Amino acid sequence: MHNVVISGTGLYTPANSISNEELVQSFNTYVAQFNADNADAIARGEIEALTESSAAFIEKASGIKSRYVMDKDGILDPQRMAPRLPERSNDEWSVLCQMAIGAAEQALQRAGKTAADIDGVIVACSNLQRAYPAIAIEVQEALGIQGFGFDMNVACSSATFGIQTAANSVQLGQARAILMVNPEVCTGHLNFRDRDSHFIFGDAATAVIIERADQATSKYQFDIVSTKLLTKFSNNIRNNFGFLNRAAEEGVGARDKLFVQEGRKVFKEVCPMVAELIGAHLEENQLNISDVKRFWLHQANLSMNHLIVKKLLGRDATEQEAPVILDTYANTSSAGSVIAFHKNQDDLPAGSLAVLSSFGAGYSIGSVILRKR
Repeated sequence: MHNVVISGTGLYTPANSISNEELVQSFNTYVAQFNADNADAIARGEIEALTESSAAFIEKASGIKSRYVMDKDGILDPQRMAPRLPERSNDEWSVLCQMAIGAAEQALQRAGKTAADIDGVIVACSNLQRAYPAIAIEVQEALGIQGFGFDMNVACSSATFGIQTAANSVQLGQARAILMVNPEVCTGHLNFRDRDSHFIFGDAATAVIIERADQATSKYQFDIVSTKLLTKFSNNIRNNFGFLNRAAEEGVGARDKLFVQEGRKVFKEVCPMVAELIGAHLEENQLNISDVKRFWLHQANLSMNHLIVKKLLGRDATEQEAPVILDTYANTSSAGSVIAFHKNQDDLPAGSLAVLSSFGAGYSIGSVILRKR
Protein backbone atom coordinates (compact mmCIF):
# COMPACT_ATOMS: atom_id res chain seq x y z
CA MET A 1 0.00 0.00 0.00
CA HIS A 2 1.34 3.41 -1.00
CA ASN A 3 0.81 6.79 0.61
CA VAL A 4 -0.91 9.15 -1.82
CA VAL A 5 -0.65 12.88 -2.43
CA ILE A 6 -2.22 15.55 -4.57
CA SER A 7 0.82 17.07 -6.24
CA GLY A 8 -0.69 19.55 -8.70
CA THR A 9 -3.89 21.30 -9.65
CA GLY A 10 -4.90 23.16 -12.78
CA LEU A 11 -7.64 25.51 -13.93
CA TYR A 12 -9.05 26.39 -17.34
CA THR A 13 -11.10 29.58 -17.37
CA PRO A 14 -13.07 30.54 -20.51
CA ALA A 15 -12.24 33.90 -22.08
CA ASN A 16 -15.75 35.33 -21.77
CA SER A 17 -17.51 36.55 -18.62
CA ILE A 18 -21.11 37.67 -18.13
CA SER A 19 -22.00 40.10 -15.34
CA ASN A 20 -25.29 39.97 -13.46
CA GLU A 21 -26.25 43.23 -15.13
CA GLU A 22 -25.71 41.81 -18.63
CA LEU A 23 -27.62 38.64 -17.80
CA VAL A 24 -30.53 40.58 -16.34
CA GLN A 25 -30.76 42.88 -19.34
CA SER A 26 -31.13 39.86 -21.64
CA PHE A 27 -33.59 38.12 -19.32
CA ASN A 28 -35.77 41.19 -18.84
CA THR A 29 -35.88 41.77 -22.59
CA TYR A 30 -37.19 38.23 -22.99
CA VAL A 31 -39.73 38.76 -20.19
CA ALA A 32 -41.07 41.96 -21.76
CA GLN A 33 -41.45 40.27 -25.15
CA PHE A 34 -43.12 37.19 -23.64
CA ASN A 35 -45.60 39.28 -21.68
CA ALA A 36 -46.38 41.42 -24.74
CA ASP A 37 -46.85 38.39 -27.00
CA ASN A 38 -49.18 36.75 -24.48
CA ALA A 39 -50.96 39.85 -23.18
CA ASP A 40 -54.46 38.62 -24.01
CA ALA A 41 -53.93 35.18 -22.46
CA ILE A 42 -52.39 36.78 -19.40
CA ALA A 43 -55.38 39.12 -19.09
CA ARG A 44 -57.74 36.11 -19.27
CA GLY A 45 -55.75 34.32 -16.56
CA GLU A 46 -54.72 31.50 -18.88
CA ILE A 47 -50.99 32.27 -18.66
CA GLU A 48 -49.08 33.75 -15.75
CA ALA A 49 -47.08 36.87 -16.55
CA LEU A 50 -43.33 36.54 -16.13
CA THR A 51 -41.51 38.64 -13.54
CA GLU A 52 -38.35 40.60 -14.27
CA SER A 53 -35.10 39.88 -12.46
CA SER A 54 -32.42 42.21 -11.09
CA ALA A 55 -28.70 42.09 -10.37
CA ALA A 56 -29.40 42.82 -6.70
CA PHE A 57 -31.80 39.87 -6.46
CA ILE A 58 -29.24 37.51 -7.98
CA GLU A 59 -26.43 38.57 -5.66
CA LYS A 60 -28.64 38.40 -2.57
CA ALA A 61 -30.00 34.96 -3.53
CA SER A 62 -26.67 33.38 -4.44
CA GLY A 63 -23.63 35.55 -3.82
CA ILE A 64 -22.90 35.45 -7.56
CA LYS A 65 -21.78 38.61 -9.35
CA SER A 66 -20.57 37.19 -12.67
CA ARG A 67 -19.72 33.92 -14.41
CA TYR A 68 -17.29 32.70 -17.09
CA VAL A 69 -18.87 31.07 -20.13
CA MET A 70 -17.78 29.21 -23.23
CA ASP A 71 -20.13 31.31 -25.38
CA LYS A 72 -21.47 34.72 -24.41
CA ASP A 73 -23.39 35.91 -27.46
CA GLY A 74 -25.81 32.97 -27.61
CA ILE A 75 -26.66 33.22 -23.92
CA LEU A 76 -27.33 36.96 -24.06
CA ASP A 77 -29.40 36.77 -27.26
CA PRO A 78 -33.03 37.13 -26.02
CA GLN A 79 -34.20 35.10 -29.03
CA ARG A 80 -31.89 32.18 -28.18
CA MET A 81 -30.77 32.28 -24.51
CA ALA A 82 -28.45 29.29 -24.80
CA PRO A 83 -24.75 28.96 -25.62
CA ARG A 84 -23.95 28.51 -29.29
CA LEU A 85 -21.31 25.78 -29.56
CA PRO A 86 -21.25 24.31 -33.09
CA GLU A 87 -20.71 20.59 -33.45
CA ARG A 88 -17.15 19.63 -34.22
CA SER A 89 -16.08 16.93 -36.61
CA ASN A 90 -14.92 13.63 -35.20
CA ASP A 91 -11.40 14.60 -36.25
CA GLU A 92 -11.36 17.58 -33.86
CA TRP A 93 -10.95 17.51 -30.09
CA SER A 94 -14.32 17.90 -28.40
CA VAL A 95 -15.23 20.94 -26.31
CA LEU A 96 -14.83 19.02 -23.05
CA CYS A 97 -11.50 17.60 -24.20
CA GLN A 98 -10.23 21.07 -25.13
CA MET A 99 -11.16 22.42 -21.69
CA ALA A 100 -9.68 19.39 -19.91
CA ILE A 101 -6.38 19.77 -21.76
CA GLY A 102 -6.10 23.40 -20.65
CA ALA A 103 -6.54 22.48 -16.98
CA ALA A 104 -4.46 19.29 -17.24
CA GLU A 105 -1.40 21.00 -18.70
CA GLN A 106 -1.31 23.43 -15.79
CA ALA A 107 -1.75 20.61 -13.25
CA LEU A 108 1.07 18.61 -14.85
CA GLN A 109 3.34 21.64 -14.76
CA ARG A 110 2.67 22.30 -11.07
CA ALA A 111 3.18 18.61 -10.29
CA GLY A 112 6.44 18.53 -12.25
CA LYS A 113 5.15 15.65 -14.34
CA THR A 114 4.83 14.77 -18.01
CA ALA A 115 2.40 12.52 -19.83
CA ALA A 116 4.88 9.67 -19.46
CA ASP A 117 4.46 9.79 -15.67
CA ILE A 118 0.67 9.33 -15.77
CA ASP A 119 -0.97 5.91 -15.93
CA GLY A 120 -4.63 6.83 -16.04
CA VAL A 121 -7.16 9.58 -16.78
CA ILE A 122 -10.50 10.08 -15.06
CA VAL A 123 -12.95 12.63 -16.44
CA ALA A 124 -15.37 13.31 -13.60
CA CYS A 125 -18.09 15.86 -14.33
CA SER A 126 -21.84 16.42 -14.22
CA ASN A 127 -22.44 16.91 -17.94
CA LEU A 128 -20.80 14.60 -20.47
CA GLN A 129 -21.35 15.72 -24.04
CA ARG A 130 -21.59 12.20 -25.44
CA ALA A 131 -22.01 8.62 -24.35
CA TYR A 132 -18.94 7.15 -26.04
CA PRO A 133 -16.09 7.01 -26.73
CA ALA A 134 -15.25 8.22 -23.23
CA ILE A 135 -14.05 11.83 -22.99
CA ALA A 136 -11.28 10.53 -20.70
CA ILE A 137 -9.89 8.33 -23.47
CA GLU A 138 -9.96 11.31 -25.81
CA VAL A 139 -8.06 13.42 -23.25
CA GLN A 140 -5.62 10.53 -22.82
CA GLU A 141 -5.00 10.50 -26.57
CA ALA A 142 -4.66 14.27 -26.79
CA LEU A 143 -2.04 14.38 -24.04
CA GLY A 144 -0.20 11.22 -25.15
CA ILE A 145 -0.84 9.31 -21.92
CA GLN A 146 -0.44 5.53 -21.86
CA GLY A 147 -2.65 3.34 -19.68
CA PHE A 148 -6.40 3.71 -19.17
CA GLY A 149 -9.16 6.29 -19.01
CA PHE A 150 -12.83 6.39 -18.08
CA ASP A 151 -15.64 8.84 -17.38
CA MET A 152 -17.71 9.13 -14.23
CA ASN A 153 -20.65 11.30 -13.20
CA VAL A 154 -21.72 12.08 -9.65
CA ALA A 155 -23.04 15.55 -10.50
CA CYS A 156 -21.48 18.33 -8.40
CA SER A 157 -19.59 15.77 -6.30
CA SER A 158 -17.81 14.23 -9.27
CA ALA A 159 -14.41 15.72 -8.31
CA THR A 160 -14.30 14.36 -4.76
CA PHE A 161 -15.57 10.98 -5.91
CA GLY A 162 -12.94 11.11 -8.66
CA ILE A 163 -10.20 11.92 -6.15
CA GLN A 164 -11.15 8.92 -4.01
CA THR A 165 -11.28 6.64 -7.06
CA ALA A 166 -7.86 7.85 -8.22
CA ALA A 167 -6.35 7.66 -4.74
CA ASN A 168 -7.53 4.07 -4.31
CA SER A 169 -5.93 3.09 -7.62
CA VAL A 170 -2.60 4.68 -6.70
CA GLN A 171 -2.68 3.35 -3.14
CA LEU A 172 -3.15 -0.20 -4.41
CA GLY A 173 -0.31 0.11 -6.90
CA GLN A 174 -2.53 -0.01 -9.99
CA ALA A 175 -1.10 3.30 -11.18
CA ARG A 176 1.82 5.57 -10.33
CA ALA A 177 -0.21 8.69 -10.95
CA ILE A 178 -3.71 9.58 -12.13
CA LEU A 179 -4.92 12.71 -13.90
CA MET A 180 -8.44 13.56 -12.72
CA VAL A 181 -10.16 16.33 -14.71
CA ASN A 182 -13.51 18.13 -14.36
CA PRO A 183 -14.55 19.93 -17.56
CA GLU A 184 -17.93 21.58 -16.98
CA VAL A 185 -20.04 23.43 -19.58
CA CYS A 186 -22.82 24.01 -17.07
CA THR A 187 -24.42 26.72 -19.19
CA GLY A 188 -25.38 24.01 -21.68
CA HIS A 189 -27.96 22.50 -19.31
CA LEU A 190 -29.19 25.76 -17.77
CA ASN A 191 -32.64 27.20 -18.52
CA PHE A 192 -31.85 30.88 -19.06
CA ARG A 193 -35.59 31.62 -19.23
CA ASP A 194 -36.15 30.54 -15.61
CA ARG A 195 -35.92 33.50 -13.20
CA ASP A 196 -35.10 31.29 -10.21
CA SER A 197 -32.10 29.58 -11.79
CA HIS A 198 -30.92 31.45 -14.91
CA PHE A 199 -28.00 32.99 -12.99
CA ILE A 200 -26.66 29.91 -11.19
CA PHE A 201 -24.05 28.34 -13.47
CA GLY A 202 -20.82 29.16 -15.23
CA ASP A 203 -18.26 27.15 -17.21
CA ALA A 204 -14.75 26.04 -16.21
CA ALA A 205 -12.48 23.01 -16.00
CA THR A 206 -10.17 21.82 -13.23
CA ALA A 207 -7.54 19.12 -13.01
CA VAL A 208 -5.84 17.27 -10.17
CA ILE A 209 -2.75 15.04 -10.21
CA ILE A 210 -2.95 12.21 -7.66
CA GLU A 211 0.26 10.20 -7.24
CA ARG A 212 2.43 8.08 -4.99
CA ALA A 213 3.99 10.16 -2.24
CA ASP A 214 7.41 8.54 -2.63
CA GLN A 215 7.56 9.62 -6.28
CA ALA A 216 6.22 13.16 -5.86
CA THR A 217 8.64 16.06 -6.34
CA SER A 218 6.26 19.03 -6.48
CA LYS A 219 6.32 21.89 -3.98
CA TYR A 220 2.50 21.88 -4.02
CA GLN A 221 1.92 18.54 -2.27
CA PHE A 222 -0.98 17.62 -0.01
CA ASP A 223 -1.23 14.26 1.72
CA ILE A 224 -4.62 12.64 1.16
CA VAL A 225 -5.30 11.77 4.80
CA SER A 226 -8.72 10.23 4.20
CA THR A 227 -11.77 10.35 1.95
CA LYS A 228 -15.43 9.79 2.78
CA LEU A 229 -18.41 9.67 0.43
CA LEU A 230 -22.17 9.62 0.90
CA THR A 231 -25.17 9.41 -1.43
CA LYS A 232 -28.88 9.64 -0.69
CA PHE A 233 -31.49 9.61 -3.45
CA SER A 234 -33.42 12.83 -4.01
CA ASN A 235 -35.39 14.36 -6.88
CA ASN A 236 -34.80 17.90 -5.64
CA ILE A 237 -32.00 18.45 -8.17
CA ARG A 238 -32.62 16.71 -11.47
CA ASN A 239 -32.04 16.73 -15.22
CA ASN A 240 -34.00 14.21 -17.31
CA PHE A 241 -32.13 14.71 -20.57
CA GLY A 242 -30.83 11.48 -22.04
CA PHE A 243 -30.72 9.15 -25.01
CA LEU A 244 -34.13 7.66 -24.26
CA ASN A 245 -35.81 11.04 -24.84
CA ARG A 246 -36.07 10.13 -28.53
CA ALA A 247 -38.20 7.16 -27.52
CA ALA A 248 -40.74 9.44 -25.81
CA GLU A 249 -41.45 12.28 -28.19
CA GLU A 250 -44.03 13.85 -25.89
CA GLY A 251 -41.29 14.97 -23.51
CA VAL A 252 -38.86 16.47 -26.01
CA GLY A 253 -38.19 20.12 -25.17
CA ALA A 254 -39.86 19.96 -21.77
CA ARG A 255 -38.39 22.03 -18.91
CA ASP A 256 -37.17 18.94 -17.07
CA LYS A 257 -34.74 18.18 -19.90
CA LEU A 258 -32.65 21.03 -18.46
CA PHE A 259 -31.51 21.69 -14.90
CA VAL A 260 -34.36 21.88 -12.38
CA GLN A 261 -34.23 22.08 -8.60
CA GLU A 262 -36.26 22.73 -5.49
CA GLY A 263 -33.81 25.24 -4.08
CA ARG A 264 -35.33 25.72 -0.62
CA LYS A 265 -35.60 21.97 -0.04
CA VAL A 266 -31.98 21.48 -1.16
CA PHE A 267 -30.78 24.18 1.24
CA LYS A 268 -32.73 22.74 4.16
CA GLU A 269 -31.73 19.12 3.58
CA VAL A 270 -28.17 19.28 2.25
CA CYS A 271 -26.51 21.75 4.63
CA PRO A 272 -26.90 19.61 7.78
CA MET A 273 -25.93 16.46 5.84
CA VAL A 274 -22.66 18.05 4.68
CA ALA A 275 -21.76 19.41 8.11
CA GLU A 276 -22.53 16.05 9.71
CA LEU A 277 -20.44 14.12 7.17
CA ILE A 278 -17.40 16.39 7.51
CA GLY A 279 -17.65 16.38 11.31
CA ALA A 280 -17.94 12.59 11.45
CA HIS A 281 -15.11 12.19 8.95
CA LEU A 282 -12.73 14.28 11.06
CA GLU A 283 -13.76 12.46 14.23
CA GLU A 284 -13.13 9.06 12.62
CA ASN A 285 -9.58 10.22 11.94
CA GLN A 286 -9.10 11.56 15.49
CA LEU A 287 -8.93 15.13 14.19
CA ASN A 288 -10.53 18.20 15.73
CA ILE A 289 -12.58 20.64 13.67
CA SER A 290 -10.63 23.45 15.33
CA ASP A 291 -7.44 22.07 13.73
CA VAL A 292 -8.78 22.58 10.19
CA LYS A 293 -7.18 25.69 8.71
CA ARG A 294 -9.17 25.78 5.49
CA PHE A 295 -12.43 24.51 4.03
CA TRP A 296 -12.63 24.35 0.23
CA LEU A 297 -16.35 23.86 -0.23
CA HIS A 298 -18.47 23.32 -3.32
CA GLN A 299 -19.31 26.75 -4.72
CA ALA A 300 -23.07 26.56 -5.22
CA ASN A 301 -24.54 29.19 -2.94
CA LEU A 302 -22.87 31.57 -0.51
CA SER A 303 -25.48 31.15 2.21
CA MET A 304 -25.11 27.37 2.07
CA ASN A 305 -21.35 27.58 2.54
CA HIS A 306 -21.68 30.05 5.41
CA LEU A 307 -24.21 27.82 7.18
CA ILE A 308 -22.20 24.60 6.72
CA VAL A 309 -19.00 26.07 8.16
CA LYS A 310 -20.91 27.78 10.97
CA LYS A 311 -22.44 24.42 11.93
CA LEU A 312 -18.93 22.94 12.04
CA LEU A 313 -17.05 25.75 13.79
CA GLY A 314 -19.86 27.09 15.94
CA ARG A 315 -19.14 30.56 14.55
CA ASP A 316 -18.86 32.42 11.26
CA ALA A 317 -15.81 31.47 9.21
CA THR A 318 -13.30 34.04 8.01
CA GLU A 319 -12.68 34.49 4.30
CA GLN A 320 -9.32 32.76 4.74
CA GLU A 321 -10.91 29.74 6.44
CA ALA A 322 -13.56 29.24 3.73
CA PRO A 323 -12.47 30.96 0.51
CA VAL A 324 -15.11 31.93 -2.03
CA ILE A 325 -14.75 32.01 -5.82
CA LEU A 326 -18.50 31.83 -6.38
CA ASP A 327 -18.76 35.57 -6.92
CA THR A 328 -16.73 35.52 -10.14
CA TYR A 329 -17.11 31.90 -11.35
CA ALA A 330 -20.68 31.14 -10.20
CA ASN A 331 -21.57 27.48 -9.72
CA THR A 332 -19.29 25.36 -11.91
CA SER A 333 -20.60 22.07 -10.55
CA SER A 334 -17.79 19.58 -9.86
CA ALA A 335 -15.08 22.13 -10.64
CA GLY A 336 -16.13 24.61 -7.95
CA SER A 337 -14.43 23.22 -4.85
CA VAL A 338 -11.29 22.46 -6.86
CA ILE A 339 -11.17 26.05 -8.16
CA ALA A 340 -11.32 27.25 -4.55
CA PHE A 341 -8.54 24.77 -3.69
CA HIS A 342 -6.39 25.71 -6.68
CA LYS A 343 -6.58 29.45 -6.06
CA ASN A 344 -6.28 29.34 -2.26
CA GLN A 345 -3.63 26.81 -1.26
CA ASP A 346 -0.16 28.30 -1.70
CA ASP A 347 -0.31 30.48 1.44
CA LEU A 348 -0.90 27.55 3.80
CA PRO A 349 2.14 26.56 5.90
CA ALA A 350 3.41 22.98 5.91
CA GLY A 351 1.42 20.72 8.19
CA SER A 352 -1.83 22.62 7.70
CA LEU A 353 -4.96 20.51 7.83
CA ALA A 354 -7.72 21.23 5.31
CA VAL A 355 -10.97 19.78 3.94
CA LEU A 356 -12.11 19.67 0.32
CA SER A 357 -15.84 19.00 0.16
CA SER A 358 -18.55 18.76 -2.49
CA PHE A 359 -22.31 18.34 -2.41
CA GLY A 360 -24.98 18.22 -5.06
CA ALA A 361 -27.51 16.22 -7.01
CA GLY A 362 -28.05 12.67 -5.95
CA TYR A 363 -27.82 13.77 -3.20
CA SER A 364 -24.07 13.20 -3.32
CA ILE A 365 -21.53 14.45 -0.76
CA GLY A 366 -17.78 14.03 -0.67
CA SER A 367 -15.17 14.91 1.97
CA VAL A 368 -11.41 14.78 1.39
CA ILE A 369 -9.10 15.51 4.34
CA LEU A 370 -5.77 16.94 3.20
CA ARG A 371 -2.55 17.92 4.98
CA LYS A 372 -0.02 20.19 3.32
CA ARG A 373 3.49 18.79 3.10
